[in-house]
Amino acid sequence: MSSSMIGLVCIGLMLVMMALRAPIALSMAAIGFFGFAWIIAFDPAMAILESGPFETLSNYSFSPIPMFIMMGVFASRAKMSDQLFSGARTLFGAWRGGIALSAILSCGIFSAISGSSVATAASMSRVALPEMKKHGYADSLATGTLAAGGTLGIMIPPSIALLLYALITEQSVGDMFIAGLIPGLLGLVLYCVTISIMVKWKPELATPGDATNLKEKLIGLKGLIPFTGVFLVIIGGIYTGLFTPTEAAAIGAFSTLVIAIVRGMTFEQFRESLQETLVTSIMIFFMIIGAEIFGYFLSVSRISFELVSFVDSLHLTPFAVLICILILFMLLGCVMDSLAMLLLTVPVVYPLIQAAGFDPVWFGIIAVITVELGLITPPVGMNVFVIKAFAPDISIGSIYKGVMPFVISDIVRLALIISFPVLALGLL
Repeated sequence: MSSSMIGLVCIGLMLVMMALRAPIALSMAAIGFFGFAWIIAFDPAMAILESGPFETLSNYSFSPIPMFIMMGVFASRAKMSDQLFSGARTLFGAWRGGIALSAILSCGIFSAISGSSVATAASMSRVALPEMKKHGYADSLATGTLAAGGTLGIMIPPSIALLLYALITEQSVGDMFIAGLIPGLLGLVLYCVTISIMVKWKPELATPGDATNLKEKLIGLKGLIPFTGVFLVIIGGIYTGLFTPTEAAAIGAFSTLVIAIVRGMTFEQFRESLQETLVTSIMIFFMIIGAEIFGYFLSVSRISFELVSFVDSLHLTPFAVLICILILFMLLGCVMDSLAMLLLTVPVVYPLIQAAGFDPVWFGIIAVITVELGLITPPVGMNVFVIKAFAPDISIGSIYKGVMPFVISDIVRLALIISFPVLALGLL
């Protein structure tokens, strides 16, 4: 049996393992190990199993991951989302749908600190959902807004998804963060436009908010300064070359800790923050280790090379290849965790992107946007179930109904960035 055939058999077995609900990290590591042993030999496979995890965990390039996670956990544990939402809410005053717009703006700012879509959705739901219910917002609009707003956490830098993509494809982490800035802000603007259109089309979806005067707006704007300050320091420092992404992660974590302490973080909350950071980091590093072992197997199986040859034989245009990959991402994103999906698929499809001549940084941005879609599309949609946990009285069907306008908004954003690559590459 050829190495490529062995590779296909092993990938089939891995899909079976995932269908049986085996952890994706364990599935990748097990299939990578046994597949490599099948093709090469057992002893070299054991050598990879012995050295691979150590090399991964001691790799300096991965050190920003726990720091960015810690930054988001500090923000969540110290309930910074309360102050953030209150500040954003005063800016929109008596606008119809103003609370929903405030939630989107808060999600965008919070995601710049958190870097996690699930954390953003959870933190903002706790604060904003009761307010929207109190003011008579339709369940679909309230939950759909928060589920969609949470997806901004995967794009607006610092983003763990962009960081992992950069490490997998050996791109500059700083370039990926800068490239994600405009697409992330574009998503925020399009979400706000979507809400405005919805409440204009169906006014019964939302009520006007409480009017605020100029003084109240300025006070509310003051409440946003600490969060935007951390974001500007991180992005500004990376963009100007003042410090590396790793240093930016450390500075961001420390700055968020200072803000949390000033806002009254207790020692118990600090301890819980470190514990949550450790648990989340271990989960992500376990997936990275599994992906590394699986990557060795992909190399010796030559599946990527066979895939490139097969696509070449079809004589598809580069654009057609891109669309096929994005459709695959969209389908997998509906049933898989976003980070796991990137770790699993990018090593396989990246050679196709290189062969098609696409810019790897640009592709990373549209790949992550496509992954965002998976966070709010059925039958899974991780953010949808996060919102469901905070709103058990609202049916899952209502939440899916609420996110559909935002799915359309994301498709529009995806089309814009594919059509105009300068939106992602213009700041580089």
